[in-house]
Parts: sequence; C-alpha cells; structure tokens
Amino acid sequence: QSSHPLLLNLAGKSLLTVEALSISALEHLPIELFPPLFMEAFCGRRRKTLKALVQAWPFVRLPLGGLMQTPHLGTLQAVLDGLDVLLAQKDQPRRCKLHVLDLRNTGQDFWRMWSGSRAEDRLRTEQPLAPFEVFIELHLKERSVDGFLTYLMRWVEERKASIHLCCKKLRIISFSMDNVMKVLSMVQLDCIQELHVNCTWHLSTLAMFAPLLGQMSNLQRLLISHIHMPDPEEREEEHVVKITSQFLRLHCLRNLHLESPFYLEGCLDQMLRCLMTPLDNLEITHCLLTDSDLTHLSQSPNISHLRGLDLSGVTMTYSSSELLPALLEKIASTLQELYLEQCGIRDSHLEAILPALSHCIQLTCFSLCGNLLSMAIMEKLLQHTSGLPSLSQELYPVPQESFSSDRILQHGRLAQCQTELLEILKDLGRPRTIWINFTPWFNCKRHRYQF
Repeated sequence: QSSHPLLLNLAGKSLLTVEALSISALEHLPIELFPPLFMEAFCGRRRKTLKALVQAWPFVRLPLGGLMQTPHLGTLQAVLDGLDVLLAQKDQPRRCKLHVLDLRNTGQDFWRMWSGSRAEDRLRTEQPLAPFEVFIELHLKERSVDGFLTYLMRWVEERKASIHLCCKKLRIISFSMDNVMKVLSMVQLDCIQELHVNCTWHLSTLAMFAPLLGQMSNLQRLLISHIHMPDPEEREEEHVVKITSQFLRLHCLRNLHLESPFYLEGCLDQMLRCLMTPLDNLEITHCLLTDSDLTHLSQSPNISHLRGLDLSGVTMTYSSSELLPALLEKIASTLQELYLEQCGIRDSHLEAILPALSHCIQLTCFSLCGNLLSMAIMEKLLQHTSGLPSLSQELYPVPQESFSSDRILQHGRLAQCQTELLEILKDLGRPRTIWINFTPWFNCKRHRYQF
C-alpha cells in the first residue's frame, strides 16, 4: 500500500524517458498518473508529451494556469495543438473528458491532489466537447500585451465556432478603444463578473464602450475611474444617457465603484433609476454631488441594504446638514463599512450625523480621515459609537487643536490630545482601538497612529 504511489511515480518517469512510448501508453495509463506525468512533462518542456496528454486528459478541467508562474508560450502552443486534434475529431476519445482549459492562476490544489476534479468536473463529464471553454483573466494594458496573449487570441479567433473564451475578471488599464473592441469581440461577455476600467478615456469613449458593458449580463462588480473631463463641445448629457442606460441590463450588479465621476453631478438620479438590483457596496468618490443628488441617493430603493458606502472626496461643506443623516438612517440596519474621508466635514456636519451613526449596529469600519474636527466633537463621536458592538476599525483625523494657526502639526499638542483621548476611552469603559491620521490631506491608511 505505502509503496503504491512511489511505484506509480517511477512508472510515470520511465514513460517520459522515451517520449514516443509515453504517447502510445496513455490509453492504458492509470488516471492518477496523469497529473504528475503532466507536471513532469511541463517542467521538462516535453511538447509532444504535453500534446498527447491533452488528447487523453481524463478530467473535465485542465488548470494549466496553476502551473505557470509566468505565461510560457511553448507550453501554450503544445496544449493548443493537442486541443486542435480533439476539435478536429467528430467523436471525443473514450478516455478524454476535457472541456475546460483554465489559464487563470488558480493555485496548485489540483496538482497536489489529483482528485481535484471537484464537483463541477464530475457534473460536467457527460457534456459534449463543443463549445470548448478557455478561462483566462485579462489585464489589458498598452504595450504589455505579450506573445502569449497574442497567440491565444489569434488561436481563438480562428476557431470562434468551437471555442468560448471566458473571462470572469477583466481589467482595462490605459488601453485604446480599438484594441478593446478587438479583444472583447472574442470574449463571451456574459461570463464577465468583475470589470475594472482605469483609463484616461474621454466621456465619449466611455459612451462608445457602454454597449459592451450592457452585454455583461452577469456582471457583479464594476469599477470605473480616471475618465477625462469632456471637451466644451462634447454632448455630455447624451453620453451620460448612453452610459447609465446600460445599467438596465445589469441584473446581477452588486458592487459599484465610481472614482471621480464628474459626469454624475446633478444627474445621479438618472443612474440610480437604471439600477436593477439592490447594491451591497457603493463607492462614489472625489467628485461634486449636489443636494439633489444626495437626496435621490437617500431615496433610492436600491441602496437601502448597503453593506459598504464610500463617499470619500465628495465635498459636504456646503451641503444641507439634513442630507447625510437621512442617508445613514436609510442604511443603518445593514451598513458595515463607512468611509467619509476628505469630505470637508466640520464639527456641525458630524454632530448632525451622530444620532444616525449610533443606529448603525453592524458597523465594523468607520473612517473620517482628512476632515477638520475638534477635540470636543471627537469626544461626542467616541461616546455615540461606544455602543456599536461590531466596530473594530476606527480611523479619525488628528484633532485640529494639534495644529498651529498655519496648519503645522505641533507634536506637543498632539501628545496632549492623545492623553485626553485615552482618558475619554477609559471613561467609556469598553476596550477599543482607534487610529489617528497624522496629516489631514493624505489617505489615513498610509499615515496613521494607533493608541
């Protein structure tokens, strides 16, 4: 019993000594030998053996990406050559159950334990070969498209009828619209679950991309950032309509992250009306929102069960003091994370939201970094949040008393404020950790002080 795995391993290695023999012997090879034999052939760059193993692969899924720390073109070519043989055959070979080539870095669990065919593999063993599925994570960045991806795309393009290229996570970073259209024409858009667009596109370019977004019917998470301000002659309202109308087709969207969405100022309600499902997380950051926008946000039925809300960089200085409390009351029963960094919040704004904040019983993380607050209001804040049972990460700015009149941090004053805050926490009677931001203008997660 104990020598059985060793004997199998030795048998596999002996097959590799004569490549032609290993190919002819695959028909009778024990299933448990396929993964270790494939790994040996992979490490030894034995392309003929890899090609043969693909044609007889006894599992539904071949997780090739888990073996490649970096993409290797020769290995890909050998595997795709093996797939070409399979695709050319009318009847799938008796032993071969291969239906999915996975090029994502999914780890090496399958290769460590050959039974990693898992439930999804067993359930799909009776499905026909076509269309064959190739899974990949796409990071589209100008001047970084390598020979591996170029070869794969050309191969898929020539076999569109029999290959589905599936991508669950798509990142587009500084990529031209023409190249985006070309690549995505080969991707099954309804497979995409997560999309990150971080491009210096003009708003008109984002509007051109919008119809593709609308085809991503299973999209769960969307992040859009760094869209350029429009030229004066651009028809901004028309572009916004083209973009937001595509949200009507996104019935699975749960997480929406919009960084610097200048185009939503004064028309946030247009996007909110197009949301088809309740959101779990909403980020609208570093932009201007009108009182009307904030009112529509608090009234939208699709934000009433938010777990995370980030309005960092949205200036609240001149907003009505009633708007933010109304929003927090709407989501108090479900909210777990709240970020209001660099919002121009002063003592009066914070005092207005304290009653609503104290009702957020599920809150675990709260950040006010980058706002100008006094010791007096911070004491009230700590008192109102002391009854929140799950609050474990609190991120606050250095009290304004710690600065000189020309906004220079005075370490002696900071030490005094620290002592006072510690006394406040001690009097409240519940052990807790708070983080204090050193500077009012930087992200608190990089510049903070614990006590």
